[in-house]
Amino acid sequence: MLTVPSCRPIFYPGSCWLESLVDICCVSLQIGVMTLTLFPIRLFVAAFMMLLAWPFAFIATMGRSEAAVEPQCLWRRVVDIILRTIMRVMWFAGGFHWISVKGRQALPTEAPILTLGPHSSYFDAIPVTMTMATIVMKAESKDIPLWGTLIKYIRPVFVSRSDQDSRRKTVEEIKRRAQSGGEWPQIMIFPEGTCTNRSCLITFKPGAFIPAVPIQPVVIRYPNKLVSPLVVLLCFQFLPIYTPNEEEKRNPPLFAHNVRRLMAKALDVPVTDYSFEDCQLAMAEGQLKLPVDTCLLEFARLVRRLGQKRENSEKLLKEYSKRARKLQGQRQSLEDFAQFLDLPLSDVLRDMFALFDEQEDGTVDIREFVVAFSVVCRPAKTLETIKLAFTMFGDEDDWAITEGELACILRTALGVAELRVSRLFSAIDVDDSGKLTFEMFQSFVEQQPDFAEEFLYADNAGFWGSPPSSSSSPVSNGFCADFTPNDHHTGQKKLN
Repeated sequence: MLTVPSCRPIFYPGSCWLESLVDICCVSLQIGVMTLTLFPIRLFVAAFMMLLAWPFAFIATMGRSEAAVEPQCLWRRVVDIILRTIMRVMWFAGGFHWISVKGRQALPTEAPILTLGPHSSYFDAIPVTMTMATIVMKAESKDIPLWGTLIKYIRPVFVSRSDQDSRRKTVEEIKRRAQSGGEWPQIMIFPEGTCTNRSCLITFKPGAFIPAVPIQPVVIRYPNKLVSPLVVLLCFQFLPIYTPNEEEKRNPPLFAHNVRRLMAKALDVPVTDYSFEDCQLAMAEGQLKLPVDTCLLEFARLVRRLGQKRENSEKLLKEYSKRARKLQGQRQSLEDFAQFLDLPLSDVLRDMFALFDEQEDGTVDIREFVVAFSVVCRPAKTLETIKLAFTMFGDEDDWAITEGELACILRTALGVAELRVSRLFSAIDVDDSGKLTFEMFQSFVEQQPDFAEEFLYADNAGFWGSPPSSSSSPVSNGFCADFTPNDHHTGQKKLN
């Protein structure tokens, strides 16, 4: 179960509210004054430094091979020092006056890969510009005017979104460079794969650990207790080199897990089993926003552990929905469930089965699993999931559903145990027929795109932290970037 994220206190212990109010007013006044005076100067200096760096990067990349590394001759070393200096001045203009570096950066021959965390903002690129290590970036970045030349200078590993085989090629390129014996620059990777709020470390992606080479973890800290409009503090620390044992070399997820635990200990923060894919699910923009205490994040984790990959989701959804429709709501046992998924019995499968066994009688409705699976695989396509549910729950004549079936569909799609939908059902069923078709539901949604806020959030206060108001719209999917679970393994909640 996920906890509702709490903001850092503005009123510090030991200070009266009046002193805190004065502090806030002073900071607000500083921000107002500096926006009109210092900010334009800083922006000009930062932009000038960027322009100044471009010709050096352009000259250094001329005639350079993309597949091999040339010897680092004297003039290239000079260019490297100049670019590091320019970048440091640029960050100084941006407010990073003091950047503390602890520990010793390993040589490429000692640790070909650097793993950084936690990843929380674009400012985490500062260690990249200070070390000139290579990174993994999307291929479109190299075509950005001015910035693209600077990017190409550090010889990044480019990932192409248009190439379906890009993930495999990226892993192979990282592996090739990491196993080059120090010929290539070090690769700096953010293994979380997304930004969090630094309250914990989420699951590391295995890409940095597949080459099975020694890794140097690097932890990033922002020591500011209160953000200042004048100065931002940054500290990054090079931890001792982590050399994988034979078991870790054979098992990249285990390697990633152990490195993450080491980094979390250095940062004094917890770890969580939630991952980048869970962030995508939780923050997806759709007609339905997931509540704070949704069980779908746990369900998504179990789906991944069962090997149900998102790449095959459309094919699986068609097959699952067709077979679930034939069952017509007949409840299935654990053995039937395993046969339906064509998977062997396992503890992971039992945990997933328990999520849908709301009656605790050892049976589940397969249709509910398909609805949840659809949400996890395509979180932003709410209407497609609802349409799929109508074809499974509705009558064969007109695919119409009752109020109870609508409640079951929306409960499962939101991952909650209970949901009141009477007012929503009545608003759609204007003829009081007691049945809804998907066309009626779709037409209602098109006329009232904020239907969930009016008919679900208001009627089910507490699922989304606090009822949304006109002055405060709900956070995407009711979920901030605080991924720290509160003993989520100690008690499993039902999806229905």
